[in-house]
Amino acid sequence: MTTPAASLVISTYNNTDWLQRCLWGYAQQDRMDFELVVADDGSGPATREMLEAIASTLPYPLRHVWHEDAGFRKCTILNRGIEDARADYLIFSDGDCVPRADFVSQHLRLREPGRYLGGGYCKLPMDVSLKIDREVITRGLHTDLDWLKANGLPRKKRSLKLWARPGWRERLLNATTPTKPRWAGNNASGWKADLVRVNGFDERMTYGGEDLELGERLANAGVTGKQIRFSAVCIHLDHARGYVKPEMKAANQKIRDAVQAGKLTWTEYGLVHGPKG
Repeated sequence: MTTPAASLVISTYNNTDWLQRCLWGYAQQDRMDFELVVADDGSGPATREMLEAIASTLPYPLRHVWHEDAGFRKCTILNRGIEDARADYLIFSDGDCVPRADFVSQHLRLREPGRYLGGGYCKLPMDVSLKIDREVITRGLHTDLDWLKANGLPRKKRSLKLWARPGWRERLLNATTPTKPRWAGNNASGWKADLVRVNGFDERMTYGGEDLELGERLANAGVTGKQIRFSAVCIHLDHARGYVKPEMKAANQKIRDAVQAGKLTWTEYGLVHGPKG
């Protein structure tokens, strides 16, 4: 079997409608030499049943990595996704995000040794999210700013990321944005070897900055972020977050503070548990 150019690791939890739209988005990519691994943080049978039904209709290989629901354990299942991925280069996003047609090609075009990439997203309100159906995705309208405005996207939600099509606009905006590159879980990529070198995601992390912590350890290890938020773009469909508790972010921040203070590169709670070596 030919090694794919990229492995996409897509997180999900009990949201088959949005996950299906996500998978349709990847079926419209301008290159298809990738595989997709759904990293499932304990969804019920509906997700498995949907994936089994849709797999044969997709133009890319699809696999499902699942563990039992025991609370928010996204970092743990993402590590299982890293282990399952067959490519040397991994692209991460979430099952509530639908990519633009050049999403995969932009990540692969802009990758560099010793760097990770941080892409961008446009968050849609619920009323607009509900209008993103298969036809809209097939026609590429879900990332068309004019279509989104005509279908109710508020002015405050209108993003330059959807305006900056590939070319001089994206290059200028990436170079001049004051936002620093970061590892955001809904749009980031890196070399599998680099992720393994820092031991993947810290499995102690729950909701709130859990993705950023990985980027901070990568940077400490000399793998610096590269800004592509105006080049690789997806939309984020709205949903409730009933699993979020205030103490989650506080606990995560304590871990991140220790990473920053100690310039740590390795977590003892990652792909393998224990000290390095």
